[in-house]
Amino acid sequence: MPRDSQQQGSKTERRVVTARNIDITVIHALRVHYRPAPNVMAAKTQQLNESAVIRRLRRFRDRYFPNGGKVVEDDLTSAADTVGEPQPGFMDSLPVDVQFLIMTFLSPASICSLGATSRYWRAMVRDPLLWRYFLLRDMPNWPSIDHVSMPQLELLDTPLIDEDESLDDREEWDFKGTELKVDYMSEYLKGCPSSRRQWLPSRPAYEVVTSFLQSLVPAAEPRYAMFGPGMEQLDVSLVTRLMYAPDVLPVSGTPQRQIHGIGSGISYIFNNQHKFNILTLYSTNRAEREKARLQQQTISNKLFTCEGTDESGCPIYSPAPQVQPVCQAVDGFIYVANAEPGRGDGKSEAVQIRAMLSSAEVSATRPLLVLSCVSREESEEVRVTRLQTMTSGNGARCRTPCVDIAKRLGLPQLANPWMVQDIVAESLSGLLDGVSWLLRRSRVKLSGS
Repeated sequence: MPRDSQQQGSKTERRVVTARNIDITVIHALRVHYRPAPNVMAAKTQQLNESAVIRRLRRFRDRYFPNGGKVVEDDLTSAADTVGEPQPGFMDSLPVDVQFLIMTFLSPASICSLGATSRYWRAMVRDPLLWRYFLLRDMPNWPSIDHVSMPQLELLDTPLIDEDESLDDREEWDFKGTELKVDYMSEYLKGCPSSRRQWLPSRPAYEVVTSFLQSLVPAAEPRYAMFGPGMEQLDVSLVTRLMYAPDVLPVSGTPQRQIHGIGSGISYIFNNQHKFNILTLYSTNRAEREKARLQQQTISNKLFTCEGTDESGCPIYSPAPQVQPVCQAVDGFIYVANAEPGRGDGKSEAVQIRAMLSSAEVSATRPLLVLSCVSREESEEVRVTRLQTMTSGNGARCRTPCVDIAKRLGLPQLANPWMVQDIVAESLSGLLDGVSWLLRRSRVKLSGS
């Protein structure tokens, strides 16, 4: 056999073996990571359903493999003779519906690994319509989002790519023409929490040594002002849970001072070594808050004074005189948003957040942690019912997605670093992730970071 034919045959054999290994990995992923596909953004997913993506991928596969994607059965010599025609591997011969189903169960990193096995899969996993589908499906289930990873939501309002325009309109191994106006794949990988954790850059060795030396020097205890309707409207008090959860955040100091009866500061210990102080700022006194919560009414927020309205009719707020010194003294802010469905007034909340941030010295450097809070985890019965109704498009989550919270509060327009973290007041799940981010943004050197 000629040398060129031997090399081509060995490449084909390696491609088939690699595809079979990927197939084993995929089967394992289906068993271990199986979860029902969540129902999100129903109005948009009606525009882009699974059948549209499958039709697009099928047209591409039919053009890429003119023989219908059939594997050449154990005849490497025949495969070597057709040098100019791509030969399908084991995974390539599966029906497109199955290929799409497999990709829906894989993690983003696994999909990218699948794209590294061949030119066919490289083009397949880069299809923008596929990643738009993933973005619409998964984004509302992300437990956190920040100023770096926030997707450009306006991209989802752009007209869909014509289904008749597929990647098969060009040679798939010629990536000079792959520049797209909307890169949904990059938007997904930028915002997906698993991708963020997996692809964080490792710290150089000298930074680890520097962090150790800095930890030996006593540092000032960072202070944060916490406010927002989620502190007052929920059935479970987040502040009370914080004070009596030593397994999550032990209390290291009793209330230090009162600020005109509005709030008090309590010190906590993170990871048994880092102290920080939270100053809780309530909108009014306890009796008025409880009455408003029971009657589902809004109350006058004494943290702010209204100075009129702007040209568009939006109110203009400024922190009350007794609150302004607090804004100038703290190292950051914690806003507790009510993430229960149907709650929250985004316009006034966004204006109040900006007013609080603008009162701080060097305001653009102060981090803002938004706790997207609900009272309790959904029960097992409710969870099962919701998952059963998702297939019909009628399922509804028990909380507002953190991406929608960020949009509602106008966070992408802020100059400050910010993060939205889903938490549950009763169990405090997710709280430590938010506190960890806040301390890092305040230049606190955490172990392992």
